[in-house]
Amino acid sequence: MKVVAFAGYSGSGKTTLIEQVIRALAAGGLRVSTIKHAHQGFDIDQPGKDSWRHRAAGAREVLLVSDRRLALLREFDVAHEPDVHALVAELDARADWVVVEGFRHSGLPRVEVWRAAADGSPDRPVHYPHDAGIVAVATDEPARLPQPPMQPVLPLGDAARVAQWLLEHAGLFDYAVPRGASAPHTPQGATP
Repeated sequence: MKVVAFAGYSGSGKTTLIEQVIRALAAGGLRVSTIKHAHQGFDIDQPGKDSWRHRAAGAREVLLVSDRRLALLREFDVAHEPDVHALVAELDARADWVVVEGFRHSGLPRVEVWRAAADGSPDRPVHYPHDAGIVAVATDEPARLPQPPMQPVLPLGDAARVAQWLLEHAGLFDYAVPRGASAPHTPQGATP
């Protein structure tokens, strides 16, 4: 399993790039899973639906299942910053790639996504000069980067090229389960 994180400020183009990278990897026959760090208070459930009613009644976990998909809704007892490695362990171990959006402080190898600010606005800071976990920088304006990166610069507008770079450097993204963490699981009855 390979795990790569994409990190960058809101509005930098992370989600669009990730969506297109996922599409490119999946088109190559690879199994791709994702983890997205969301803002607090998000909810995928609909008021009035059975699953919502189960949670409103006090269920701490609700597992929605059909013949095509499953979704687990879990309420945390106390608000906390989730551990990305525990989240990877929740995923199917048969995934070829796990693409993570966010979790900048996770220790995972990361591609920093940077877009220059609109004229008249200050540019956002960059992290690649002092963050050894950043393995590449994706940008649409390399000439406007605050300082030249030592890492490869990838074209933000060419997700196929970014996906190809990931595949060419796949060894950088080999996932090793941290000491004390759980390994990803293979669903019962699943075949590789």
